[in-house]
Amino acid sequence: MAIENNQVVSLEYEVRDGDKVVDSNVGGAPLVFMFGKGQIIPGLEEGIKDMKIGEKADVLVKAADAYGEYNPEATQEVPKEQFAGIDLQEGMTLYGQGEDGSTVQVTVKEIKDDSVVIDFNHPLAGKDLMFTVTINNVRDASAEEAMTGVPEENKQEEEHCGSGSCGCH
Repeated sequence: MAIENNQVVSLEYEVRDGDKVVDSNVGGAPLVFMFGKGQIIPGLEEGIKDMKIGEKADVLVKAADAYGEYNPEATQEVPKEQFAGIDLQEGMTLYGQGEDGSTVQVTVKEIKDDSVVIDFNHPLAGKDLMFTVTINNVRDASAEEAMTGVPEENKQEEEHCGSGSCGCH
């Protein structure tokens, strides 16, 4: 039976770019997400839809269905003084704040005398990725999970007043 929208999926994965492992949760906490809500890259979601609990498979995800094609125009030259106090190295990842207040990840592409070229592409943009995936569990979402899109497993532990941890004695 195919995995359906609004089902909660738990999986273990390893991602390779060629022979290099670029991410893995093997031996750690599983990735838990709501199927059909765009919470994982589209090519992986499409690639697992017919898998069953306990099944393991290799899923090749083309760049367009992973982190997108590499956009050579997604770079910016920034004055070097904006990086004061940072030991800059080409290839390093930095995090900043976008215009909308969200966190933006950039890669230092080139360090010049007075400026730094930063790349806004995801580090895996333009790359076909091989996922080795094991489906740990698939279950129907509760009404609350379906409404919020947040699986119970991903909810943050809330501090309860009375423990004194919130400062309201």
